[in-house]
Amino acid sequence: MITPSNDSPEMETDVTFASLKGNAAAQRALDYYLKPAVSEPEIEEKLFEVKRGISSEEAMVHASGLLRCAAATAYESAENLYGAHRDLAFSVVHMIDLAKAMVDRSLDGARAD
Repeated sequence: MITPSNDSPEMETDVTFASLKGNAAAQRALDYYLKPAVSEPEIEEKLFEVKRGISSEEAMVHASGLLRCAAATAYESAENLYGAHRDLAFSVVHMIDLAKAMVDRSLDGARAD
């Protein structure tokens, strides 16, 4: 068993947080782990963003057009398929048509107001 020798003088170490005040690296580490919002703001990257201030009606008109294009694409794709794959593709066409009908109905209601 090894026992510590008393030959070396005792070194006092300050283990309080006050000793870290002048240490920039320690402060950055504390900020990172304790206050992540302070260290670096989180930036959310988006592929595209809808223009701010766009009206609900204008957004619905654009969504209707996108659904029309999606239905046409799915329909053309389904035409070249056979069996279960064709049935699945045509079910996608049907779901897109249903969504487009709901969007168009919403537009008709908004225009009537």
